[in-house]
Amino acid sequence: MLRTMEQRREQSQLYRLVGIAVFTGLTILAARVSIPLEPVPFTLQPLAVLLSGMALGWRDGLFSQAIYVGLIALGLPLDARGLGSAALVGSTAGFLIGFIAAAGVAGWLVEHGGKRVWQRWLAGAAGIVVIYLFGAVVLQAVSGMDWSKVWAAGVAPFVVPDMLKALIAAGLTEGGRRLLMGRGQAWF
Repeated sequence: MLRTMEQRREQSQLYRLVGIAVFTGLTILAARVSIPLEPVPFTLQPLAVLLSGMALGWRDGLFSQAIYVGLIALGLPLDARGLGSAALVGSTAGFLIGFIAAAGVAGWLVEHGGKRVWQRWLAGAAGIVVIYLFGAVVLQAVSGMDWSKVWAAGVAPFVVPDMLKALIAAGLTEGGRRLLMGRGQAWF
């Protein structure tokens, strides 16, 4: 069961900033676990993205992913292919942008009814769908592929592994909160 504990304002703000930084860093590290596929690589990033929203709450999870994408936009080679800002105009752009919305959606759903692992898994699955929506639309626009090819190349190979990542994130959510905040405390 998710627990919340009173905190002093200064302590709460510090914990929030640390949490945001930790999940930005986890997303960067998850990009390094990559299998180069075309047109988009397989990475562990969706796990970090979902977990950021579920553990930090929708606002801070979204913010951690916005910082990640912002660092890429500044030219840092933090994406899976090490392209830097070029990753935001290519086949992976929509997926990267989708990370921001997915963390927000998964986090909001967990905040509003994610007390059980299966509920958090559904929130994670919704986040994955958000990533796919952003990713598929941009992939189609930049590649000119028809929708069946976009599905076959950019979505279908990832569905089962990403649903497993959503399940892992659902299971790790409360433990992640405890690790960052201390026993019994939660972000929201």
